[in-house]
Amino acid sequence: MSTENEGTAVPADHPAAPSTPTTPPTPPAPPTAPPASAPTPAAADAPTAAQPPTAAQPPAPEAAPAPVPDAAHAAHTPAHAHAHTPAHAHTPAPESAASTPAPAAAGAGWPPPPPTVPAWGAPLPPAAPEAPRRRTGGLVAAVLVAALVAGGIGGGIGYWAAQRGDDGVSSTTVSSGEAPASFKREPGTVAAVAATALPSVVTIQAKSGGSQGEGEGGTGTGFVYDQEGHIVTNNHVVASAADGGTLSVTFPDGKSYDAEVVGRAEGYDVAVLKLTNAPKGLKPLPLGDSDKVAVGDSTIAIGAPFGLSNTVTTGIISAKNRPVASGDGSGGSNSYMSALQTDASINPGNSGGPLLDASGAVIGINSAIQSTGSGFGQSQAGSIGLGFAIPVNQAKNVAQQLIRTGKPVYPVIGATVNMQEQGEGATIASQGSGGTPSVTPDGPAAKAGLKAGDVITGFGGHQIDSGPSLISEIWTHKPGDQVKITYERDGKTSTATVTLGERTGDS
Repeated sequence: MSTENEGTAVPADHPAAPSTPTTPPTPPAPPTAPPASAPTPAAADAPTAAQPPTAAQPPAPEAAPAPVPDAAHAAHTPAHAHAHTPAHAHTPAPESAASTPAPAAAGAGWPPPPPTVPAWGAPLPPAAPEAPRRRTGGLVAAVLVAALVAGGIGGGIGYWAAQRGDDGVSSTTVSSGEAPASFKREPGTVAAVAATALPSVVTIQAKSGGSQGEGEGGTGTGFVYDQEGHIVTNNHVVASAADGGTLSVTFPDGKSYDAEVVGRAEGYDVAVLKLTNAPKGLKPLPLGDSDKVAVGDSTIAIGAPFGLSNTVTTGIISAKNRPVASGDGSGGSNSYMSALQTDASINPGNSGGPLLDASGAVIGINSAIQSTGSGFGQSQAGSIGLGFAIPVNQAKNVAQQLIRTGKPVYPVIGATVNMQEQGEGATIASQGSGGTPSVTPDGPAAKAGLKAGDVITGFGGHQIDSGPSLISEIWTHKPGDQVKITYERDGKTSTATVTLGERTGDS
């Protein structure tokens, strides 16, 4: 930072201030002109207003206020550092001013002499014209230099950015190619479970036999049950091809294999296929325990909804032991299950596919959906968040039976119940099919003391509200199981224990 006197010449013909009182002393210039009615202490030794200045001394021009010097100049010029300090006004320095010769030109010596103070009452000298122009020029020069420096820096940055990219546009985004090559999804995530299970889930195309060899058919899903090439699916997926039709099984890698039906259980809606030329290295899906499933558990469904193979959806178990019939509950070929209810998206084509838990174990076989128009079944309606799966414990028992004998075995109580009424329990009909007794003589129900007209309201600890719900619960057991039954007769509630019998086949 420059001071006000830097670079300003002192006139050569300006005499040094004499030491006599005829000329005023030369203390530092005050910041402002003193008022006419109050002389300052610094001018106490100056002549009176009647004394004119000497002829050798012309009236001094009015001095401009000196700027405050910066710290560096203050260290070397103590007189200027305190020029504006009011307390210093009481200390005149005539000898110092008289003993300091005035330089002939700028740069002749440092520090330059202090400005001359006019006599008391004399007109103030005019302001020096050069100092403002010099300061303005220095300021303009500094601004120009700063602009040039900034322009140079900006140009350098622009050149560096141009060298960094061909298009000259910088970006902070990170491309996928810069992601870690060793990235792996943690076990238990949906993606990890799906990646493990998908190779063992297949898409099934079924075609019925026809005169032109192009009969009706459909698409469903299945999964690898064992390394021998058995595939578990729904009965309704393969029913159209069961008699003279064709079946093909396609894996996610695109390889297809012919298959044949090993056995079907219409009541359970379970079927087992066998690949005719099973490849080596098949990986069966692990089977879980559906009895331990809790409402709220995570679920993952895999299948081919509307023919879109290898589709994965997720949800939770929204209910258990839901009595579901695949049809209207009136036909002998309808299936009944005490189903796992899930809100995972299930659509036509998902049938026969696995319902997995969070660990990737099969807990059910997706079998039916709730439709807004046609009730339970396998209609072409879309998912509304109510899907139903056969509990895997039941499906496993059926699959083993089908692989072993090719025929299903059903547990029975030996009584015919009304399939139309619901809400009051399962009522034992007055008579059976074709006029036969509704309670089989010497059958399980008869031995337990049940009669026609009794209303069964509980079975094995589960509430019963209809005939289909009773059958659904019975088929979760095996022949020979002993189960506690609660029933009502003439308004009185009673209990009994029944030992389940069996029936082989669907006819």
